Amino acid sequence: MSAGAGAGGREGGRLSPLLSPPRRASLPPFPARGASMPAFGMSSRGNERRRRRRSSPPALGSRWLPLAKRHRPLAMGQRSSPGSSTSATHRNLPNLFVFLLFLGPFNCFASYSRATELFYSINEGLPSGFLIGNLAQDLQVQATSEGEGEATVEGKQQPQQWGKTPLSFSLASQGLGGQYVNLDNQTGELRTSAKEIDREALCTEDNVGSSVVASSSSSSPVPSSESCLLLLDVMVLPQEYFRLVKVKIAIHDVNDNAPCFPMPQIHLFVPENSPVNTRLAIEHPAVDPDMGSNGVQTYHLQDDFGVFTLDVEENESGERTPYLIVMGALDREARDKYITLITAEDGGVPPLVGSATLTIGISDINDNCPQFNETQINVTVFGNSSIGLPIASVHAVDVDQGINAEITYSYSQKVSQSSRTLFHLDESTGVIKLSKRINGDTPRLHRLSVLANGPGCIPAVITVLISIIKVTMRPPEVIPRFIANEVEGVVYLRELEPVNTPIAFFTIKDPDEKYKVDCYLDGDGPFRLSPYKPYHNEYLLETTKPLDYEAQQFYEVSVIAWNTEGFHVNKIVKVQVLDDNDNSPVFSQTLIELSIEENNVPNAFLTKLHATDADSGERGQVSYFLGPEAPSYFALDKVTGVLTVSTQLDREEREKYRYTVKAVDSGVPARESIATVTISVLDKNDNSPRFINKDFSFFVPENFPGFGEIGVISVTDADIGQNGWVALSVVNGSDIFVIDTGKGVLRAKVSLDREQQSSYILWVEAVDGGDPALSSTAKITVLLLDINDNPPLVLFPQSNMSYLLVLPSTLPGSPITEVYAVDNDTGMNAVIAYSIIGRRGPRPDSFKIDPKTGNITLEESLMQNDYGLYRLLVKVSDHGYPEPLHSTVMVNLFVNDTVSNESYIESLLRKEPDINVEEKEPQISIEPTHKRVESASCMPTLVVLSVISLCSITLVTGMGIYICLRRGRKYHRGDETLEVQIPLNGRIDLHMLEKRPVEISNI
Repeated sequence: MSAGAGAGGREGGRLSPLLSPPRRASLPPFPARGASMPAFGMSSRGNERRRRRRSSPPALGSRWLPLAKRHRPLAMGQRSSPGSSTSATHRNLPNLFVFLLFLGPFNCFASYSRATELFYSINEGLPSGFLIGNLAQDLQVQATSEGEGEATVEGKQQPQQWGKTPLSFSLASQGLGGQYVNLDNQTGELRTSAKEIDREALCTEDNVGSSVVASSSSSSPVPSSESCLLLLDVMVLPQEYFRLVKVKIAIHDVNDNAPCFPMPQIHLFVPENSPVNTRLAIEHPAVDPDMGSNGVQTYHLQDDFGVFTLDVEENESGERTPYLIVMGALDREARDKYITLITAEDGGVPPLVGSATLTIGISDINDNCPQFNETQINVTVFGNSSIGLPIASVHAVDVDQGINAEITYSYSQKVSQSSRTLFHLDESTGVIKLSKRINGDTPRLHRLSVLANGPGCIPAVITVLISIIKVTMRPPEVIPRFIANEVEGVVYLRELEPVNTPIAFFTIKDPDEKYKVDCYLDGDGPFRLSPYKPYHNEYLLETTKPLDYEAQQFYEVSVIAWNTEGFHVNKIVKVQVLDDNDNSPVFSQTLIELSIEENNVPNAFLTKLHATDADSGERGQVSYFLGPEAPSYFALDKVTGVLTVSTQLDREEREKYRYTVKAVDSGVPARESIATVTISVLDKNDNSPRFINKDFSFFVPENFPGFGEIGVISVTDADIGQNGWVALSVVNGSDIFVIDTGKGVLRAKVSLDREQQSSYILWVEAVDGGDPALSSTAKITVLLLDINDNPPLVLFPQSNMSYLLVLPSTLPGSPITEVYAVDNDTGMNAVIAYSIIGRRGPRPDSFKIDPKTGNITLEESLMQNDYGLYRLLVKVSDHGYPEPLHSTVMVNLFVNDTVSNESYIESLLRKEPDINVEEKEPQISIEPTHKRVESASCMPTLVVLSVISLCSITLVTGMGIYICLRRGRKYHRGDETLEVQIPLNGRIDLHMLEKRPVEISNI
């Protein structure tokens, strides 16, 4: 919103009435040069009332407040303290005198100076050119004045001269404030500049300084708590009326920013035992750059789930922080997470909102203890059970999470030591195993109380009741005899052992010798247990297929013998498979495709090869090697498989590399595998466009039609793709010539005239499509061939009505006059011949003309009867091909002693002459011909010379052919012939054209 008087107030009032109507500061008029300076702080009441009457009413919605408490601007040296009076002014008079003495030597400064302060207020974001205020009107002065004015000094009216010098306004400094406003130097209008005023960007800590003030003091004229002031110093000139006006512009906030959360995801954790009305601060509230009511005002939850709500607290600085309040009971075991949207809303009209996802996690507390699903387990154990036999397993459940759900198992203190020794309890799994043999003294009933312990919980209890059944018969016996290599109960077999490899014999016995014993094999693996005939109690353990170390390295099988009474015995056989080098290394990829940009740095990394070998130990260690076809500048680390290139690659030299790599293991014999590596060298824009020739020459007949093809400019670029795309353009002469980028055809936009310009030198630039682009230039010379399109131009005589007086006493052969003509063409088209094609006079043949020079001479003496007017029609013709062009001119000669009646002669010249035109063309020799040999005595000499010349020519020709045959290949490579083709779409002298070999160098 703009504040001020006049136009400034009217335009500013259309925005919004943010402030109250203005109060205008009354300013004394500027004194003229030589006027007396008013006393500081003194003004009559009459003048004050007169100034109030002259003040125009302010516009609605504008505001202009002087910053001083008194509405009148302060004079230099005056203080703005309340209650200042004349006595205060008298106290400052000594300082004033010192100041005036200091300014005395500087006559260039004004004799009267005063500092004034003006205040305006506007909204941010106003368009360019918006009127803020009119300094001239608001200071109650006019830029120009006609006639005399009056000033009030110490209550008296004093006349002053205003019409001599116009006033001007200028900014004292183009600082940060000067970037946002424009000041009209003549009218004093202050308007917004093209740079939009953004209050949030302007009033930052980085910009606050001499040109921008961010203030919150109560003395600021801005009613808001946070004011943003733009400070300007305006000088009123000329020097005799100099005044420094301090302009302060308050920038008011507009609701142009929506609230924004610093993070799109907000995570908040609430313990599940939090009581109702627990308050948790959301540490990352929304931020709104706007101020006051346009800032963040409130927060909302999209879904409160019936257990949450939001509260907003405002601190002393006005910042609002949202708090999450728990309104109901939480149970992590029922629900461990709540996800909703939190929305921040500002106080603008209409309000703007911003939102973020709020994830409320429920933290677990140890509010649950372990529990058993049953209270007692009954187990029966045979007295001949083997050690390590699992007897029972207990399992408790804790619905808590993490460390709160950890459970350990232990025996109660009521369990006897003998039971503890006989039955082992795993404290982590709860499995109870038989830890020693059961003998005859072992009690037959054991009651074990097992505790499930949780952190901070009372243990849960379960009872395990174990009954031991006494066995009176002895179990069968299994006696092994190992055939394969066995160490400490472990049989070692190589994976390449053949099928049916024997492992061990097993003898089955019944100690009581009264029960039938059977035997079978239990366990997974390629093994077979079969009776070994003819013995009924012998069994053979052997392999059924080859073992594979990479598939399984260890087997455990059981040979079980049982009798008819149900008693059984178990013999465990452990088989360890030994590794052999039966696997070759395997590449993760058999075809490895890589790419690298050309001009790479030396030792650039390409890839890391990876091959695996299923064998173990040294047999599984893989080494890497390059194939023999790989270039020497590629390197492959033997151990790590890192492939590098030691030198820079050039795509233009070689675009693709393909070679093999090997992976070799350390077995004996070694095994290997091969992969193929393909490396594509990517193009970089490292080649400039290249012209076939640095200089191009084209011969074009003049009057060649516009946009006709003059010639083709060939250019290449060794790069590919966009880097190899070339655009041609004419650097100079583009207003006449143009080039087709795709074809390189040079064309002229207009028809060319050799008489205006006979040749053109152009520079053509070729730019490729790389980034950055590379370019090169070539020189093009366009030579225009002459066409006979200009007839001779007669320069003298200038008119057919002119005449020349010839005295009768002129001697024969004397030059009379000449016909002078020029031809703008060249060559034979410009060779001029003169001829008289028509005559009229008393004796017409008295004059002749030189066909070369155009000189007219007298052939015979003139007699008295030859007096009179002679009219000679002279034809001026060139030697153009195929048809000469000509012009005619009338040469008038008046033979007489004097000219006594000019009007009579002029009347004769105005009459149309009756002249018969002769068609005889002039005979002119262009080049000297061979002289005719008139002396017959020279003929023998000429015959001899002709014979000698013929022999010499034959000899030289033969030697030349011989030399050419021996060195023809060298000359064929060294020299090239360029045949220049000249388009002949127009008329041209064909006899002037010829083909010439042009030597060009290899590029």
